[in-house]
Order: sequence, then C-alpha cells, then structure tokens
Amino acid sequence: MTAGLALAGPAVVVYAQAGSAPAALAPTTAPAAQTPATSDSARAPILPVTIVARYPHDRTAFTEGLLWHDGALYESTGKEGQSDVRRVNLADGRVLARRAIDPAQFGEGLGLWNGTLISLTWHDGIAHRWNVRTLKATGTNRYTGEGWGLTSDARQLIQSDGSSSLIFRDPATMAEKRRLAVTIDGRALTQLNELEYVDGAVLANVWQTGFLVRIDPGTGRVTAVIDLRPLVAEVRATDRDAVLNGIAWDAAGKRLFVTGKLWPTMFEIRING
Repeated sequence: MTAGLALAGPAVVVYAQAGSAPAALAPTTAPAAQTPATSDSARAPILPVTIVARYPHDRTAFTEGLLWHDGALYESTGKEGQSDVRRVNLADGRVLARRAIDPAQFGEGLGLWNGTLISLTWHDGIAHRWNVRTLKATGTNRYTGEGWGLTSDARQLIQSDGSSSLIFRDPATMAEKRRLAVTIDGRALTQLNELEYVDGAVLANVWQTGFLVRIDPGTGRVTAVIDLRPLVAEVRATDRDAVLNGIAWDAAGKRLFVTGKLWPTMFEIRING
C-alpha cells in the first residue's frame, strides 16, 4: 500500500504485559480502556525470528507482492508509472525479466494459480494475468474494492484490501466467494497487506508495522504475531514509505523470505515457535 493512506477501523487490543500483542498493531480509534479483558491463555503469542541468510534486493523496488516459484522469486511493484511484475534471481537480486503495468495504474499484490501470475491494482479494480514462464500478459479480470495483498491455497485466491477482512475469490473470474473477519485477541485487526499461504495458515504483513501475523483461514483468528522489528532496525530506512512488505514461501525447501518496500535486503528467516 502507498503512503499517506490512513484507515479508520476497529481498534485492536492494546496490552502492557510482556508477551502480549504489541501496541504497534493497534489503530488509535479507541482507547485501550474500552477493550474487554482477555485471558492470558487466549492471547496470540509473539514469536521472534532467526535470520538464516541475507540476499541483495533492488532498493528501488516498491515491493507490493512477492512469491517463490520454480527456483525464482516473483515480485510486483507499485507506484504509478513504475509498477511492474518481475522475475528475480535470489542469489544476487538481479531482475531476470519484467513486464510493465499500465503507467496510470498502481500495482499491488501478486498471486499464482495454475501457471498464471495474477497481479492486483490498488484503485483500478483490474487484476492482470501473466504467463509465469514468459511474463506475457494473458488477460485481465475486474473486481470491486481496493487491491492490497494476494495469495492462494489449493482452492481459491485469498485477497486483502487494507480492512480487517480476507476476501476469497474464484481464481478464474475473480468473483468474490466469501469474506472472513480477522481478529486478534477478540478484536478486529485492520491494515492487512501482503499475504502468503504457508502450511495451512495465512501470513500477513500489517501495514506500517514491523510485524507479520499468522491467521487461521478457517476462523480468522490470529494465532501468532511474528516480530520482525530487528529486520526493520537493521535496514534503517529513512524513507517513511520503506515499510516491511513482502512474504514468499519456498514450500519444497521450507524457506521463508521477507523484504520491504525500497529495502536493499531480502531476508531468509526462521520463525521460532
């Protein structure tokens, strides 16, 4: 998502106790005193990560979507006039191939379905389709609402739009099938951005924070908060737009990659817990 957009929405629980959900995940639309009490045992744990490896990343890429397929990273980037879909070599960050998106459009999340990459646009309601081998454009679909993040499970596409919902869509038509409310410790969690489906759960960036959340796609409940603030601190970005965004899962190699907008580094991480 781009800078300068402030979403109003339900507040998330704010806790002071150690080991509880970080206050950084809470919009300031309601004070913590109005939040109903939640038992310690029900609270989503905060999980640290281990950095396994670091790789170069294009520091000019305004990363909106990221995925791993057949030995390479695929990335979608944003900003009008700069948006594209690209294949990237992990080892050196080199862009192997790219296709530009209409310069009037702001590119967003990226998913894969049956050999086709599907990239969203922020405000235009257009999903672009690309052949994953050639990156040749193969068509478009329309959808309603904003496009933020995109991923897929074995049956459908899963989309975020910056709200507290995950939207499940038909991969062939982009028609909406259902919506799932996402909650953390009993309260709605907004600002869901880049998504990745990992071993039966959905990982999501929470925009403008240093955290991922792990979501149960059956219930919408956040089962863990993943603390990537050490990565944010290491990058030391000075641009306010250079936020954590981008998750890719190598299912065969059991490797998890994360990066950010305008970040010089792609991190391979291991979640501890």
